[in-house]
Amino acid sequence: MIDSLFRRFERLTDPFPEASVEQPPTGLWAFIWHHTKPIWPLVAVGGVLTALISVAQIVIFSFMGDIVDWLAGRPPDEFFSNEFWTLLGMGALILIAMPILGILHDLLLFQTLAGNFPMIIRWQGHKYLLRQSVSFFADEFAGRVSTKLMQGALGIREVVMKTVDVFAYVAIYFLGAVVLMATFDPVLMIPFIVWIVAYTAILVFFLPRLRKTSEVQANARSEMTGRVVDSYTNIATIKLFAHAGREERYARDAMDRFLHTVFPQMRLVTLLNTCLGMANALLLFAVGALGLWSWSLGTASVGALAVGLGLVMRLEGMSHWVMWELAGLFENLGMAEDAATMLAKPQAVTDRPGAKPLVVRKGAVHFDNVSFHYGKGEGVIGHLDLSIRPGEKIGLVGRSGAGKSTLVNLLLRFHDVEEGRITIDGTDIASVSQDSLRAHIGVVTQDTALLHRSVRDNIQYSRPDAAMEEIERAAREAKAIDFIGDLSDPTGRTGFDAHVGERGVKLSGGQRQRIAIARVMLKDAPILVLDEATSALDSEVEAAIQDSLDQLMKGKTVIAIAHRLSTISQMDRLVVMDRGAVVEEGTHDDLIAQNGLYARLWARQSGGFLHVDETTDRDAPGVAAQ
Repeated sequence: MIDSLFRRFERLTDPFPEASVEQPPTGLWAFIWHHTKPIWPLVAVGGVLTALISVAQIVIFSFMGDIVDWLAGRPPDEFFSNEFWTLLGMGALILIAMPILGILHDLLLFQTLAGNFPMIIRWQGHKYLLRQSVSFFADEFAGRVSTKLMQGALGIREVVMKTVDVFAYVAIYFLGAVVLMATFDPVLMIPFIVWIVAYTAILVFFLPRLRKTSEVQANARSEMTGRVVDSYTNIATIKLFAHAGREERYARDAMDRFLHTVFPQMRLVTLLNTCLGMANALLLFAVGALGLWSWSLGTASVGALAVGLGLVMRLEGMSHWVMWELAGLFENLGMAEDAATMLAKPQAVTDRPGAKPLVVRKGAVHFDNVSFHYGKGEGVIGHLDLSIRPGEKIGLVGRSGAGKSTLVNLLLRFHDVEEGRITIDGTDIASVSQDSLRAHIGVVTQDTALLHRSVRDNIQYSRPDAAMEEIERAAREAKAIDFIGDLSDPTGRTGFDAHVGERGVKLSGGQRQRIAIARVMLKDAPILVLDEATSALDSEVEAAIQDSLDQLMKGKTVIAIAHRLSTISQMDRLVVMDRGAVVEEGTHDDLIAQNGLYARLWARQSGGFLHVDETTDRDAPGVAAQ
């Protein structure tokens, strides 16, 4: 029965709403409201329950004063007969009404809101971040992004819950205390009013300062976490260069900056506690002195004095609780604001309203007067024209930094062109949905990153509905079936069920590349991009897999990039790029006969590898992320 009650409250809201993904507002409170709207009615009900609990506690304090006066002024034999119904009502309030209110409040707070509220925020934020451009993630630590999402969700929950729950309780309680003392003796109301004014002034002075330190601290915390995660993610590189000490200093620098945001915050907290303690001491002294003076004049009863002193003791404890809650509120405001600066960033590449799915009938690709310079005005790709016929296989050749990978990134629409357009079968890729565009393009890259999931999941990622027989066939064609059978992980999973580690770290470069090739074979997209697709394979495996790649390329439009020119020399056409422009086109023999750039690159090769010159590689990392 109890479990059923818990489940009923846990299911009052859906933690994974199917709302459309939209950019959150950039303002802090608008950002918070954006994420609170789905659950606001339940938050409001929680505030009402809190207010009712606060009223009930004030009523009990009032009753305690009456009891003291009754005990002081009435004979025992008349007390129960005269006050029986009053006592019965208060008993019902204490034993029935208040527990019910408390249980309902806790069920709503802990079962409905505590887990579901931040999960809604994480779900909405994660869906939005997944649609950010590749350049967004290239500019940020992955750990920093995830930390801001996770911390921001908790920060928003705490801001909303503390604002509604704490302020509702405190406002009703403080106001009730003043009104209650006024009913006993108006003079006793004065110290409470003065204390509330002083308490408010203390908070107004300290809390904005705490908020500023919390904002700085939240950013420093994200930076510290990002550096630590960056070290763990690249642990092999750290060990390769024996830089554990350097990474310690790198992390310590961020930790030290974080610590130097903590010290000012704790100084403010100490001063706040000191001022609050002095205000509470003055309130206790003033109520006690005025109460005794009023009692001596006969204007205040013993019950009034007892209630006044009891309220002071209650407010003394509550004032520290409120102070810490408000300090926590501003700390969480800092985390929410820090999250808003990232989660509310506009998406650089978006689908147009009403974008339709791309339909690929033949696979013709055309770059029409395309320019793109990463927003710098010049230097990458300028006024490039390139047409690729349906089913044609072209090789992109050029020095590092010539713009080859950037051109592929533009085809995949990781960036929007700054000028011109790119079409597939005559359809501008900017007019179709990004998901449908990429669904028709298979990509294999040199730097293959795998998901920290099973081998099966990684191959099946290109076509989630694929049967196991199809997955095994793709692995067999990619010459990966043998090593997959020997795989195991620390949990005892083997073969296709074995997990490959973060980014596939448990596999060799050649094994990762064969998994990626199997994934593309399973996808069987009409347009194929091979960016150094076999660079991590040894010659024997490359030769064995070449037949499978040749079979995969049949009937497809293929764009291949390779520094090892021998791997693409048999393509239908070679396109030579230099400084973001097409400078030569033709077959291998034609280009050798022209004695131009391609011929010079071919002449420089040793064992089939392109000579690396002084040109800095300006190609973007986007394709590698695939």
